Amino acid sequence: MLFRGRAPDVSVWRRFRPREDVFAFRREGELYVAEVSAGAERSVDLLHALLEQMPPVVGFSLECVRTAREFVGQGLQLDEVRETVARLKVPLVASAGVEVTVFTDDEQLSLSPMLDLWVFARTDRWLYLLQGRGLEERADLPRRSWSLGRDGFGGAPEVVAAVEAAAGRLTLHEG
Repeated sequence: MLFRGRAPDVSVWRRFRPREDVFAFRREGELYVAEVSAGAERSVDLLHALLEQMPPVVGFSLECVRTAREFVGQGLQLDEVRETVARLKVPLVASAGVEVTVFTDDEQLSLSPMLDLWVFARTDRWLYLLQGRGLEERADLPRRSWSLGRDGFGGAPEVVAAVEAAAGRLTLHEG
């Protein structure tokens, strides 16, 4: 008998997952800051999911580093902002290079051009919300072995078009 039993199932997701979904949480002055370390797709999905926890009226900002254009709007309905973020998921994951920020007077969720997720708030409630999403809190986060400067993003006309379409749909003004 060559085999002693059934071979254990190997999950491709577990085997080739680049790193764990973790976050660091700290207090800086009057603000609580959460820095999330996850894959690009997971970070964009988390931003969309965490928007559920924002109030019904928010501010929204899109900054395209490729065109150096920023679009801003305030007093927007959260449902419309969530729909816009959902439409931006695929172009963001494919090409990055856009800073997405949803904010109120007390909280801010930001996705950096490198697709790093940040949370800034006046209360610590985001600690529990991130833990509830299955992220593990760590004192130190794994650092990326590479990085791009703002001028390192080139091409990707589909991302530029998606940002401009989102700005038009939400009637954001150029800032």
